[in-house]
Amino acid sequence: MGDIQETSKLVDYRKRKYYWGWIPVGLLFLSLVLGWYAVLFKGLIGEFAWYSLQIIGPLFGILFLVVTLVKIIRHRKGTLRQWITFGCSILAILPVIGLVVPVRYPYFLAYAQPAATVRLPADVPLQVIWGGDELKNNYHVISPDQRWAYDFLVEPYFSNSTQLKDYGCYGVPVIAPIDGTIIAAHDGEPDETPGLESNNITQPRGNYVVIQMESGTYLLIAHLQPGSVAVKAGDKVSEGQVLGACGNSGNTSEPHIHIHHQRINPEVWPNGFGEGLPLYFRDQDGPLMPEGGYQVVDNEAIPLGPVVKNLAK
Repeated sequence: MGDIQETSKLVDYRKRKYYWGWIPVGLLFLSLVLGWYAVLFKGLIGEFAWYSLQIIGPLFGILFLVVTLVKIIRHRKGTLRQWITFGCSILAILPVIGLVVPVRYPYFLAYAQPAATVRLPADVPLQVIWGGDELKNNYHVISPDQRWAYDFLVEPYFSNSTQLKDYGCYGVPVIAPIDGTIIAAHDGEPDETPGLESNNITQPRGNYVVIQMESGTYLLIAHLQPGSVAVKAGDKVSEGQVLGACGNSGNTSEPHIHIHHQRINPEVWPNGFGEGLPLYFRDQDGPLMPEGGYQVVDNEAIPLGPVVKNLAK
C-alpha cells in the first residue's frame, strides 16, 4: 500500500513539474501577443503593449534563455519543451533593439484617423527639419504620441551659437493653426542655452499650449518663449490668432516650433502616451505632409526638408 502511495505522489510531482515547465513558454508567448496587439490595435492599450514588448518581453526572454541553456548544457541535450522555450526566448529578446536603435512606432498612415489639416503655425518661411511618416525624415516617429510631429526652424539656424538672438526662429509669433479651445497653456519655463543638448526631462515641452479642435482631438505646440504665452485654459481661439512666441524652453537644442496632433488629452497622460495622429498643412507652398531630415556635409548640417510658407491672407 505504501509503495502505491509513493508511486502516486511521484506521478503527481512529475505532472506538476511538467505543467510548471510550460510556464516560461506561456509567458514568452504572452509577450509576443503583446507585440502583435501593439501592431494591430491602437490607443492606450496598444501603447502599453508596445512598451511592454520592449521591456517585459526581453526581461522574461533573457531569464528563460539563461535557465534553458543551463539545463540543455547540463543534460547535454534538450527536450522539445526546452528547445521551444529557447526559440521563444530569442524572439522575446529581439524587441530590446528598440531601446538601442530607433524603431518607428507601428501605426500606419493609411489607418490612422482622424487626420487634421491646418494652417502653418507661423507666417514666416519655415524650414522643415523634422516631419513626415518615416524615421529617416522624422525622429519623432519612435514616440506613439508624436508619431507625425513636426519641428520648424527659421533662418539662420544650426549656428551652434549660445546666443538666442543668433537664431531666426527666436521670438517669431506662433499662430493658432485652427479654431478651437485652449485646454492647457503653460508658461514660466526658462529658455535653455542654445547650441547644447538640454536633456530637460522634467518639463520637455517647456512652455506650451494645447488646442482642442472640433474633431475632439488635440494640437500641442511647444518650446514657447517664457512670458510670451498669450492665451489661457478655457479661451476660444480663432485660426491666425497669436498664441505666443517661439522660444527655446524645454528639451530643445535651438529655438524651433514643435507641433503635433494626438487623440488623447496630453494633460491627462504623460509624454509618450496619447496616440499621435496624422497632421497635414493647407494653404502653403509645399506638400501637405512635408518631410524633414538632414545630412552632414563637411561637418555642416544641411536640411533636406522644404521651406514652406503660409499663402493665405
